[in-house]
Amino acid sequence: MATLPGHPILQFGTSRFLQAHVDLFVSEAAERGDALGGITVVQTTGSAVSSARTAALARDEGYEVIVRGLVDGQPSEVRKISRSVRESLDARTQWATVRARACGPVRVIVSNTGDTGWQCIAEDTAALLSGDAAAPVSFPAKLVVLLHDRWQARPTADLTVLPCELVSRNGERLRDIVVDLARTWACAPACVAWMQSHVVWANSLVDRIVSEALDPVGAVAEPYALWAIERQPRLQLPCGHPAIVLTDDLARFERLKLFLLNLGHTVLADLWLRGGHGGDMTVRQAMNDTPLRDALEAAWQQEVLPVFDALGEGVAARTYLAGLRDRFLNPYLAHRLADIAQNHAQKKQRRIEPVVALARSRVPGLLQPQLRRVLAD
Repeated sequence: MATLPGHPILQFGTSRFLQAHVDLFVSEAAERGDALGGITVVQTTGSAVSSARTAALARDEGYEVIVRGLVDGQPSEVRKISRSVRESLDARTQWATVRARACGPVRVIVSNTGDTGWQCIAEDTAALLSGDAAAPVSFPAKLVVLLHDRWQARPTADLTVLPCELVSRNGERLRDIVVDLARTWACAPACVAWMQSHVVWANSLVDRIVSEALDPVGAVAEPYALWAIERQPRLQLPCGHPAIVLTDDLARFERLKLFLLNLGHTVLADLWLRGGHGGDMTVRQAMNDTPLRDALEAAWQQEVLPVFDALGEGVAARTYLAGLRDRFLNPYLAHRLADIAQNHAQKKQRRIEPVVALARSRVPGLLQPQLRRVLAD
């Protein structure tokens, strides 16, 4: 077992996705001596399930990730043990410790806070910058406090913020939210400038279906995995890994995942919400239901692929879609439509509105009736 020195990675979120993606990548990289070090995980919600997961995450024995799917058309199951998380903290009760970690040797901050995680709230005020204040509620406010502390303690040390939320240009978007909030709180202009220009805000795109959580910690995931990160100066990665791709054209990766995989999930979830299907229906079951499959295929073929053709990316889109069908038909993943349908309104805006907007400018005669109906309701 590889030893992971220190805690240079600070992670906000305990989700099954992070366990089977970022955390597993770091664990696998550590076995090759290619990871920055250990991860400190910060719980940001108050649920009992999250608390149990937080308590179990940093056990010395690690936790299991079951990777199941089709590899070159053949069934595959691999059981892996992830040991990258070396410390787990609850922001509500251990905020002083979280602040101390941010002022220490942290080099990368990773987040995956859910579809509403970047919303600011009025209850978070500048008073939270004081040394003995309680933890802010919102994630952006937590970042303002931690970055303000870091600016005071280690202003010359390199720091990369690497969000994994499914938001286009997510690093830039999160930077703008945090900087605006810092200005609202009347942080020193030098601190605000440091947040803007010294901190590296990485744009990235994650792609892996993690369909089940294990109790109390662990996950079931598909073999396919991608973490595409836009190249920029002074960028620090948590590890080196075959599934991490540095790119100068992140938008290409974003379009494939957002307009095909994520849009496909949301179209199926919308059909499921409308139509009297079983409460535990999975993506695979929907793909084997002829009316649901036909509706999804029609959306892909008639309303999405013409947009890729107009961009000159039709071949890449069809290649991605061929593999995506196998991923949706994976017999080993119980990916419930009820889970996908959570935060449905926000997901519709993020996953469908962009391709409709792109069609207006690139393929103005494209009708897109099904996608427009999903957005209208």
